[in-house]
Amino acid sequence: MYFPRTVVGWCILTLLFGASPEGFGKVYYSKREAMELAFGDASQTEMMSLFLTEQQVGQVEKTARVNLESALFTFYQGTRSGKVLGYAAIESHTVRTKPETLLIVLSPEGELRQIEVLAFQEPPEYQPSGLWFAQFYRKALAQLDFNAEVQGITGATLSAQSALNSVRKVLAIYNIVVKGN
Repeated sequence: MYFPRTVVGWCILTLLFGASPEGFGKVYYSKREAMELAFGDASQTEMMSLFLTEQQVGQVEKTARVNLESALFTFYQGTRSGKVLGYAAIESHTVRTKPETLLIVLSPEGELRQIEVLAFQEPPEYQPSGLWFAQFYRKALAQLDFNAEVQGITGATLSAQSALNSVRKVLAIYNIVVKGN
């Protein structure tokens, strides 16, 4: 079997130094593991594909103060024994030049209860911590603003802003499309 030299080279680098082709990056959880984090391992997860109308897109963009890249959005609803445990969204975005993927989990009532970093490809020192994300929990969408109640991260402004935008987007879509407010 033939492998190009570059593939062999990257494999050797990865084994020796833990390097990725981009130089940074780590995937922490798979989609299955993310759903277990969100709802527990004995839960059932149903995918909810949402097709936003032009009016809903406009409402979400105005409410969240972000531009939507697509009118298609996916939530995952977790249940156990017929009881809704909550909703989760897997949200990927570019931080500076490389992607970050977050798991954003809402209670059955739509209250933010958990944020996990599933993958982060920027340098590790720019990654927001779980403690930083905790300041978002149980806050209304209007409170999730750097000028209101959210503290920034010194030296990681772009990471903080992109994560905050993702959370605002997920909350706005939940409120406008799923909940229907």
